[in-house]
Amino acid sequence: MLAKAGRANSATKFLYTRIMNRILPKTALFAFAVALPFTAQAQAALEGQWRNAKDSVTVKVVPCGNAWCGNVVDATERAKAGARKGGTPNLIGTRILTGLRPAGDGIYKGQAFDPKRNIRVPATVRVLGPNSITVRGCAIAGMLLCKEQRWTRVS
Repeated sequence: MLAKAGRANSATKFLYTRIMNRILPKTALFAFAVALPFTAQAQAALEGQWRNAKDSVTVKVVPCGNAWCGNVVDATERAKAGARKGGTPNLIGTRILTGLRPAGDGIYKGQAFDPKRNIRVPATVRVLGPNSITVRGCAIAGMLLCKEQRWTRVS
């Protein structure tokens, strides 16, 4: 009786091992394939040209190394004058977002440059949807004197 039980147990283990060796790799591959588009979508959501809330500056966000950066590609004369007054002679081409790295849930953390005040501050960019992000920078200890703007994607 014990011999039959031992053979049945061995047969069960054999079947279990064979099934798991076939199913697990396919399940892992499927999980990876499903997760990959979400990561690509989140990254693609940040890339592009964005216009600030005052409609005075357009920033182009692109990958730079293993992070994201944003340079000013267009600005009104008033915005250019404000930047010059703050110590930034050429607003066009100025990198105002640097080192943005994913922090989860559509949030990116890095540095922002305020050309009017000529200061660099910790920044958080949150992707709200395909055509809207918020950019938040805080001047003192990354928590005080914060400013937040909603930017819209430029078509």
